[in-house]
Amino acid sequence: MHAAQLETYRNMQKATLSGRDLEAEVLSKAAYKLKYCQNNWDDPEREEMLDEALKYNQKIWTLFQSELAKDENPLPQKLKEDLLSLSAFIDKRIFEIMSFPSPEKLNAIININLNIAAGLKGSPA
Repeated sequence: MHAAQLETYRNMQKATLSGRDLEAEVLSKAAYKLKYCQNNWDDPEREEMLDEALKYNQKIWTLFQSELAKDENPLPQKLKEDLLSLSAFIDKRIFEIMSFPSPEKLNAIININLNIAAGLKGSPA
């Protein structure tokens, strides 16, 4: 597919996704960005790619934190607390990777993102 056609397809896909599907898609994309960095650790552009991937993940999880903290959020309280705890772990791991990068440290965030995405899609991880 040409770049313009691919971009049109992606925009259409975003417009037709439900809330859960969109969240799953965003988490999957975040995981794949990190996985790409992990698989290309020796790339001369790694620092820039890693920084972008970590910031993307951080934005997603910050948005989740904001939504989970709202009183009108319909999720059960225990689930909200568990997800907020998980998001605190993600934040801590992101800062750890920023300070002391290593490819194996990405595994936890990649796995969490993909497992939650699979749950949102209703499919096994």
